[in-house]
Amino acid sequence: MHRRFLILATATLTAAALTACTAGKESAPALGAQPKPSGSASASLPATAIELWHGFSAPAEVKAFEDAIAGFRQKFPQITVKLVKGVQDDQITQAVRGGKAPDVASSFTTDNVAQWCKSGTFQDLTAVIQQDGIDLSVLPEASRSYTEFDGKRCVMPLLADAYGLYYNKALMKGAQPPKTLSELTELTKKLTVRDADGTIKVAGFIPSFEYYENTASHLAPMVGAKWYNPDGTSAIGSDPAWKRLLQWQKELVDWYGYDKLDKFRKSLGQEWSADHPFYKGKVAMVLDGEWRNAMIANEAKDLEYGTAPLPVADDKPDLYGSGFTAGTVIGVPKGAKNPQAAWELVKYLTTDTAALVTLSNALRNVPTTKASLESPDLKKDANFQTFIDIFSHPKTSTMPSSVNSTFNQEAIQEFMHQWEKGSVKDIDAGLAGVDKRVNDKLKLSGG
Repeated sequence: MHRRFLILATATLTAAALTACTAGKESAPALGAQPKPSGSASASLPATAIELWHGFSAPAEVKAFEDAIAGFRQKFPQITVKLVKGVQDDQITQAVRGGKAPDVASSFTTDNVAQWCKSGTFQDLTAVIQQDGIDLSVLPEASRSYTEFDGKRCVMPLLADAYGLYYNKALMKGAQPPKTLSELTELTKKLTVRDADGTIKVAGFIPSFEYYENTASHLAPMVGAKWYNPDGTSAIGSDPAWKRLLQWQKELVDWYGYDKLDKFRKSLGQEWSADHPFYKGKVAMVLDGEWRNAMIANEAKDLEYGTAPLPVADDKPDLYGSGFTAGTVIGVPKGAKNPQAAWELVKYLTTDTAALVTLSNALRNVPTTKASLESPDLKKDANFQTFIDIFSHPKTSTMPSSVNSTFNQEAIQEFMHQWEKGSVKDIDAGLAGVDKRVNDKLKLSGG
């Protein structure tokens, strides 16, 4: 099991490479160009072989995909499906450019969706969705948002991630999980343990923007911060919620002492190992995704913990219960040799309840349709239910689609690191500088 939504570490595509995708050499039929099969789709589609590329690589993950498509193979016995594991976004893009696209491709990240839709790297699914009468209202608004751009729906959501608060019940000593930022601050101070010289032994909560999942995108929903104005320009400098988030964070960093907190953070075990500090009782509360439940079950079976939504700004109590979501997406790339069969597989994996539940139970990510979320076959306890509720919350948000999504996140994250260190003397000017970087990049991209 590994983290499924990587914002800054796995983004390797450039805008130039993505734009060049439109120049593929293939002459394969486009999705929707072929007549819709009459009668039963399973009987009318011709015998063929299709290839699905995905990013999973661990044996249990690969098996989960095989199990999920078992029902598809029963429904379409004449279609042979070959699964190719461990494929990353740049490999998909290069294959499309070279006219060697797979029939179906899946990605862990939503950051490239806007470019893929804009460049035509993935084919627009709007027509076949309408043709097949698929009701997209079975998907939460956030999932619909991160799978389309500029009127094109070029991918479908497969599984989702949701982010919440994990807390160590023994370290909490009966305290309830905080619902507001002020409660989080108070509880953090109460639960933190130091040596006589101030060295941190146990942290109530680590506010550092350099700590594991504490990224701008994951934290922004706590204060309802906006990324963009209606015209697509950056709203980071003008939305006061960003300033509020940074000021709250810096006050808590300063309470710890930046140097002491940084030293403590660097002494901790790695995020993707059995030495995770939350397992070891080094940190009482952490921001993390739903997958952590499965990792705890495998790596820290005896840990007594609970989960809750992330705390929110004190003046925005209506946000409590919501959070950040994103997830795996899947679609039909440009140049797919068998687009109709490919679409049937995409449709099956993203709308069939049994397929989604099979994947969710194996991978411990959140299924995306209402029917799969409510299925009695979905394995869930109170700790996993927290993330289902966060995912389903009407105010849960995601990163808005942008052709420069990765760059924009990097711009604010870099500023946040400087702010945390105390290197920023004028926060308003600094946030305005982030706006300028984002907007200048938008101009270069033709926005």
